[in-house]
Amino acid sequence: MKLRVLLFAAVIALWASMAMANTLTIDLAPAKANPSVPQMGDHLKFHTVLRNTGKETVEGVIAWISLVQIDKGKEQPVDLEDWSAHKVVTASSLRPGEKIETDWPVRLIQAGHYRIVVSAATRTGAALSASPFANFAVRQKPVVESNRVLPIALGLPLFIGVVMLWRRRRRIFSPNVLSAHK
Repeated sequence: MKLRVLLFAAVIALWASMAMANTLTIDLAPAKANPSVPQMGDHLKFHTVLRNTGKETVEGVIAWISLVQIDKGKEQPVDLEDWSAHKVVTASSLRPGEKIETDWPVRLIQAGHYRIVVSAATRTGAALSASPFANFAVRQKPVVESNRVLPIALGLPLFIGVVMLWRRRRRIFSPNVLSAHK
């Protein structure tokens, strides 16, 4: 008898969780045009597809992007004020089978390892929908660029040497020096 009651309770719990399951699904993928090794100052895009997989229209859809830093000892949410101007997407309703596609631009401000996620809620929903995570790393932008330093580092001493040789040669072969040696 106890086994039947437990089985019945399990079926009821499964049915209730399926009935209450959120009908919004979110797919998140980095854009193909993103740099393979991004560095500070680069721009990335993340593409999302938000779908209503349920059988009823969803009212008041709100989707937003979140970013967290995951470096050891620096785990924290990131304020998107400087990272992305595109922070929220809304729709008054989303019919069954309908979808919303969005590109989320992100400007890379600080070096580190990050995880991005897009979440969605509805006016009447009881649960939050979230995309899978998209991880990425941002390299430190080189402060000294070798393209600018090398010509100066090699060219300036060479230029000074040429000027010094030219002046010395000019002084040796000048008419005043030649007449003094006679």
